[in-house]
Amino acid sequence: MTLLDRLAMEMIAYDKGDPKRIHHFLKVHDFARLIGVAEGLEEKTLFRLEAAAYVHDIGIHEGERRFGRNDGKIQEDLGPAEAEAMLERLGFEAEDIRRISWLVGHHHSYGSIDGPDAQILAEADMLVNQYEDGADRKRNEALYHRLYKTETGKRLFETLYFEEYAPHA
Repeated sequence: MTLLDRLAMEMIAYDKGDPKRIHHFLKVHDFARLIGVAEGLEEKTLFRLEAAAYVHDIGIHEGERRFGRNDGKIQEDLGPAEAEAMLERLGFEAEDIRRISWLVGHHHSYGSIDGPDAQILAEADMLVNQYEDGADRKRNEALYHRLYKTETGKRLFETLYFEEYAPHA
């Protein structure tokens, strides 16, 4: 089992009893990996992106426990420490932990996007959030123009949210 597989299993255990959250981070990971590979990310950057996708919302339960809420700001404030503890326990390298933690602490702050891993994590998270939240076309269009920069992310968003459903004959 790879280190990323172990992280996925650890996150599933961490979110036990909360299948919605588990499904969410697994979907975000799959979109992030797909976009990262298609965009030609270097191996180390892709590794950090995938790890961050698994743990990006790790602050949710702590926010709910401590403050009774789990908004994006709470996730960014509480998530890094939770992620760091898990990543250290699993044996991630310190340099990787620093970047993954930074990504967790900024994944809703689109103005702080500083590299392709941060861009792709934000795009992948919103590909899933728009579906889970049932966003309407107007909100989807605004988000698309504000956030999406990668060609793969744009293509996925367009396919998911702008193509009319036409069942295959």
